[in-house]
Amino acid sequence: MTTEMITTNASASNVALFSPAEIILCMTVAVLLGSLIAIFYGWQNPEAGRNFLATIALLTPIVALVIIMVNGNLGTGVAVMGAFSLVRFRSVPGKGKEITVIFLAMAIGLATGTGFLVAAVLSTVGLLFIAFAFQKLVLGKEDDNERLLAITIPESLNYSQVFTDLLAQYADYHQLLEVRTTNMGSLFKLQYKIRLHKAEEEKALLDELRARNGNLEITSSRILEDSGRL
Repeated sequence: MTTEMITTNASASNVALFSPAEIILCMTVAVLLGSLIAIFYGWQNPEAGRNFLATIALLTPIVALVIIMVNGNLGTGVAVMGAFSLVRFRSVPGKGKEITVIFLAMAIGLATGTGFLVAAVLSTVGLLFIAFAFQKLVLGKEDDNERLLAITIPESLNYSQVFTDLLAQYADYHQLLEVRTTNMGSLFKLQYKIRLHKAEEEKALLDELRARNGNLEITSSRILEDSGRL
């Protein structure tokens, strides 16, 4: 795409900057890059919903179309798409990776809409490669030995010390996160965050806890990645 494609004479500001063939080319590249971003995100995040992936795939060509229709006036295009994006961000809190992929789709749409097709392709491939590399790094990865323990005990037990020795025996660290009463105050529900010495010792710990709490309900669950939202 030549620089002449995105330049205009001030006296001819009402004339479209793109020919029909150039518009088709820009929109085709935008659709392909948007689809690539959506496919990559869905591959790396299998829990992603189909509607969200469709939104990502369509966001890039939509942004490109808006930029083309405002005759290359980048300020106007950004203002319009900024108003559109606020609908998503103000309605439902999003995870960091969701907001990042939305901004990526918008940025690539801006690049294709202004005619920088080579830059758009190279940026998409490069940024997706960086995202893939970070996914494979151990840095910041969730710990397979970390657990959330929810333990029910009768009110007669002292919840502050009843499991201290067991948790110290099986876990590198443990922290009591929450205590709440249930069953008309006759039971306590405790929630701990722990890190096991070894993941295979989980059953042995649960058996000891069951013996200590009178075989009442105990739940052990993995700590989900990206539980926080932006």
